[in-house]
Amino acid sequence: MENKFNIYNSLTRKKEAFNPIIEGRIGMYVCGPTVYSDVHLGNCRTFVSFDVIYRYLLHLGYTVRYVRNITDVGHLEGDADSGAEDKISKKARLEQLEPMEVVQHYTNGFHKMMQIFNALPPSIEPRATGHIIEQIEMVQEIIDNGFAYEKNGSVYFDTIKFAKSNDAYGKLSGRVIDDLLVETRDLKNQAEKNHPSDFAIWIKADPSHLMRWNSPWSVGFPGWHLECSVMSTKYLGKTFDIHGGGNDLKFPHHENEIAQNFGACKCAPANYWTHTNMLLMNGKKMSKSDGNSITPEELFTGNSEHISKGYSPMVIRFFMLQSHYRSTLDLTDAALLAGEKGYRRLMEANDVLMKLENATGSTDTEFDKEINSLINQAFEHMSDDFNTPMALARLFELVPKINGLKDGHLSLTDISADTLKRLKETFKVFIYDIFGLKDESLAATNGNGTMDGLMNLIIDIRQSARANKDWGTSDKIRDTLNELKILLKDGKDGTSWVKE
Repeated sequence: MENKFNIYNSLTRKKEAFNPIIEGRIGMYVCGPTVYSDVHLGNCRTFVSFDVIYRYLLHLGYTVRYVRNITDVGHLEGDADSGAEDKISKKARLEQLEPMEVVQHYTNGFHKMMQIFNALPPSIEPRATGHIIEQIEMVQEIIDNGFAYEKNGSVYFDTIKFAKSNDAYGKLSGRVIDDLLVETRDLKNQAEKNHPSDFAIWIKADPSHLMRWNSPWSVGFPGWHLECSVMSTKYLGKTFDIHGGGNDLKFPHHENEIAQNFGACKCAPANYWTHTNMLLMNGKKMSKSDGNSITPEELFTGNSEHISKGYSPMVIRFFMLQSHYRSTLDLTDAALLAGEKGYRRLMEANDVLMKLENATGSTDTEFDKEINSLINQAFEHMSDDFNTPMALARLFELVPKINGLKDGHLSLTDISADTLKRLKETFKVFIYDIFGLKDESLAATNGNGTMDGLMNLIIDIRQSARANKDWGTSDKIRDTLNELKILLKDGKDGTSWVKE
């Protein structure tokens, strides 16, 4: 199988032909969620994008080791590296829970949401707290190589010394040390640093901090950036193929990862850096404080002033595919309605296609050649930096031809049996294997798959609403499900559902 493809490299700011370190194999690391709250829709967009990339690499025949971490310690409020509280510790303190209770609850929720969006699980999903020993070892390696120093029990990476010895710092984000001086905030431990742009790789815990480990420098915890340097190289090697994440992670997270890896082993962590762009809503950045935000659950139930109705997980996933992963994606009610129509049109065409048979044409007809050309173009677009909107456009050019074969406007004598077979296989591969879509009408009939996961989520939301005496939300869920011919049955063993 031809498995060549081009990928945009954020490090070089251009598309490049992909060359794996080991022929036929790909190591890919994607920064996962910090599990202190429910996963937000922007994260879902990022993980769906990398799910499509993962699926396409598998389709090309690569053996892929996909590593996506869980951040369960070290990510401080405001993405700071000192003078702020750990996000998970703060949540645990406010809720009077153990930190690992917080972690487990939101990790379960994250996994459930990924299943609802039909994202494949990664090959390995390591947690930061499971790799404290390795993180301490990397801190010591960086100190031994002269790129870190200890102050009052905390250890800081020496960016000035690193920048003088290596031109890597700032290359990914385009920032330079002088810019960082202007942008530095007045943090509590700023005076400990040799330079304001230095960042913590080990942080001494204050008495109130709930998560702490012994180290040669203090009882403390690792810096947020350190965990990804450790876990990516532990499972993929000191230098691996692809490192991914959202655009917002370029600086400081990914920039500092690169510095740490050079500081520890004097080598770059990844050959290709891939970043997804921002999810907007109504043309603006999502913001809870401005009221311009929506959760996945609100999208499913329609319980939001920003949308006219609820949308199914596969409609939302299809909507995400309509924008290139490196482009911003603007979520509006009109765009979702159009996405719903597009999703249904594609699935209906696939249903029609699977029922077609008895093609008797020649491979030399213009129609036959046109079909094969569009199929080839769809795969070429996917191999050109995973261009899902262009690949979808080619499939939609095929839709009226498929419908024409059904209703007699086009003849099965104009398409060869081999091309019809290839057309069927192409739609199946793109819809289910690469795009990761599901036929939700079938799922609803069978009461399993995506619809089952969605219904369990909706039942949980309804139970929470009833417990909080939010009868408006509870009634809206019940009435909407009734309109969809879905009945909820409350019993002593919980709530079940049935499709009429």
